[in-house]
Amino acid sequence: MPKYSKAAGKKVERAMHEKKEGTLKSGKSGKKVKSRKQAIAIGLSEARKAGKKVPKKSSRAKSS
Repeated sequence: MPKYSKAAGKKVERAMHEKKEGTLKSGKSGKKVKSRKQAIAIGLSEARKAGKKVPKKSSRAKSS
């Protein structure tokens, strides 16, 4: 059983594409995203909000 749905993968793929184009912006500050990890996190966050199948955030990710 896959951990992530196909739709969640599409959200991450779109976020990565926007990052490469330089159009992906982060949260409230609206700064340009330069980090690959941050782009993935944004994609997964959007998938969670849309109700797609994505595992909960790990406790390690929350604390740092």
